Amino acid sequence: MFAKRLFSGIILLIAAILIVSYGGQLLFLTTLLISLVGLFELYRVLKIEKCAVGIVGYIVAVLYYVILWTGRTEYIMLLFVVFLMTIMSIYVITFPRCQTEQITGAFFGIFYVVIMLSYLYQIRTMNDGKYLVWLVFLSSWGSDTCAYCVGMLIGKHKIAPVLSPKKSIEGCIGGIVGAAVLGFVFGGFFSEKIVAIVNPAVICAIACGIAAVISQIGDFAASAIKRNHDVKDYGNLIPGHGGILDRFDSMLFTAPAIFFAVSLLLNIF
Repeated sequence: MFAKRLFSGIILLIAAILIVSYGGQLLFLTTLLISLVGLFELYRVLKIEKCAVGIVGYIVAVLYYVILWTGRTEYIMLLFVVFLMTIMSIYVITFPRCQTEQITGAFFGIFYVVIMLSYLYQIRTMNDGKYLVWLVFLSSWGSDTCAYCVGMLIGKHKIAPVLSPKKSIEGCIGGIVGAAVLGFVFGGFFSEKIVAIVNPAVICAIACGIAAVISQIGDFAASAIKRNHDVKDYGNLIPGHGGILDRFDSMLFTAPAIFFAVSLLLNIF
């Protein structure tokens, strides 16, 4: 299992480096695909992956990305208002076959998976985005690795024994500090190439530290959903890791966290 997980992790890392470095249409389409697969996995857990509200959700996900690609973001609110009206109409027409939880789950899924993950692409389109986008991975995968190592070495106090019995307070702190250090080193290394930020090392460290905290909340949230619905993994698409949401659960939170943290810090420093 460890060898399979390690091999899959290496493949994922190589793919991430190639796709994110290239950016543009390739990253856009990859983010869209991952969002759709992740949405399907969540809808499957909620048992709406094949029903009408789920199908509408997939259509809205694609339309949302079309709006992002064209830059006509003023239509996003209209899209979601129409989406809510549509699934509420389905709820009324099919009552009582369609339950309230299915309607709320369909609406929630778009925000939780599709919108949150789309910030990975949106960061890449920012000034210095080809560098700043890596902060998402440092505060997500980097934080996970640091948290795991610290937790294995000195972890004694459980932070959420019912929800995630293997995670410790020491590990969580180690993940936050580790992500901040990685951000500092990254920002310092690319300081001459990151031109839109006055002090890249400090900004990247703070952004990664903030995102690492939120990353762990995202990890716990994904675990809570699985436990509520008695499933071990969201899928088996990635050998040794599970489904898309099992691997990208923390990134759902770090992508928007980095986007807004960097935007806010640019106005402060």
